[in-house]
Amino acid sequence: MSSEAMVSEATTANDVVSINNYMKRPVVLDVDHVEKFFKLPTEQATGLKQAFINWTKGIKGYREQTVLKDVSFQVHQGEFFGIVGRNGGGKSTLLKIISQIYYPNSGSVTVSGKLVPFIELGVGFNPELTGRENVYLNGALLGFTSEEVDAMYDDIVEFAELEDFMDQKLKNYSSGMQVRLAFSVAIKAQGDILVLDEVLAVGDEAFQRKCDDFFTNIRKDPAKTVILVTHDMGAVKRYCTRAVFIQEGEVASIGDPMMVAEQYSLANLEAMRKEESARNHELAANPEVFPNGLNKRCPILRTYGVSPLMMKSSDTFRFAVEYQFDEPGDFYLAIAMHDIRRGGITYDSGPRKFKMTEHGHHTVYFEIPLALFNNGEFRLITSLRTPTPGNPNMTDAVGVALDDNACTFSIRDKANPNSYALLSDRALEFTEITCEQAESGAAQQREAFQNAVEEAQA
Repeated sequence: MSSEAMVSEATTANDVVSINNYMKRPVVLDVDHVEKFFKLPTEQATGLKQAFINWTKGIKGYREQTVLKDVSFQVHQGEFFGIVGRNGGGKSTLLKIISQIYYPNSGSVTVSGKLVPFIELGVGFNPELTGRENVYLNGALLGFTSEEVDAMYDDIVEFAELEDFMDQKLKNYSSGMQVRLAFSVAIKAQGDILVLDEVLAVGDEAFQRKCDDFFTNIRKDPAKTVILVTHDMGAVKRYCTRAVFIQEGEVASIGDPMMVAEQYSLANLEAMRKEESARNHELAANPEVFPNGLNKRCPILRTYGVSPLMMKSSDTFRFAVEYQFDEPGDFYLAIAMHDIRRGGITYDSGPRKFKMTEHGHHTVYFEIPLALFNNGEFRLITSLRTPTPGNPNMTDAVGVALDDNACTFSIRDKANPNSYALLSDRALEFTEITCEQAESGAAQQREAFQNAVEEAQA
């Protein structure tokens, strides 16, 4: 069935598909009770004789690893459908089955319309061919005729911003240019269903903004369907009409993208907690081995949440620092808050703010208000420090609470509609003023600065 026919059967072309009306659209992807397993070798048969002996002994020579278990869902035309899950959960295998790279051991996948898969960057590109030739090669691999690629070619090149380089060999392209070309071929291909696997963060900042504009626009097109596998919950909330959470090969939840994103984040935090507990047990069994960042002088230093690890911007996050330091003399705790999603240090207490008064093994408690921040993931890293000999303003790190000994928490709040930036609109905003206000204010600032300089020189 053509995309035009499907549009005519559905609601009007001006309707933007949302979680409230997607059921009115025709089904373009039906995943029905899909199961998939892989055979992992356990016995090596070096020849036909050894294989026959293994068979007579009832030795299979392999074990079955089940990756997907009875997975079922439907995607409707015009949806931006997200698939999320932890690494090893089966989501990429599911995407390859949808793209007909793999076939299920049981169940079925039915696709209506032309499906364009973009599973890995650069697959199907030949470095010895020019950019132009690679566009036609990749288009052919995606199932398009030369005439169809002709119609798409100008849009692909314009989006990739490579007009002057299309007749150069691909091996002479920078990695960023290759990524832009591959991504442009995928998203500009005139298919009915676009399948993307972890490819939103490509190119430089300007190209990412262009991609963001493209996905925002395609999100409004009721004739285009996008299936996105990602770990970026910001993208799920920003683009998706619905999402499914695949956990250990099964559908853990499906529906509202906000709800699915929260469940995925909670599952991540719970998995991290279990991993931390397992490592702590392992370290306890071998006291001579210290965690990364710690040593005999500071054998214990860890930061952990007292509050829940998922908070709102209106909350105050409370946490604790457990330490052991037996040496005499002054020592301090310094705490830094890292922005995991955007990068950089959000806040640092400084090396001498928190002077500890008790030596030995103790726990101290802290809190931080979250009202300034947008949604995101943050990590608190604590260091134990002693004064630098001969320099009263400096300190030396004795131990640092890294990896499992750092505290990771998340902010998830519907009051933060745009979480691209770190600070929320409640903390900071731009205000439009008149030319007179700008000139008057600047004159007052210059006068105040000049007065300060004269006072300093007096």
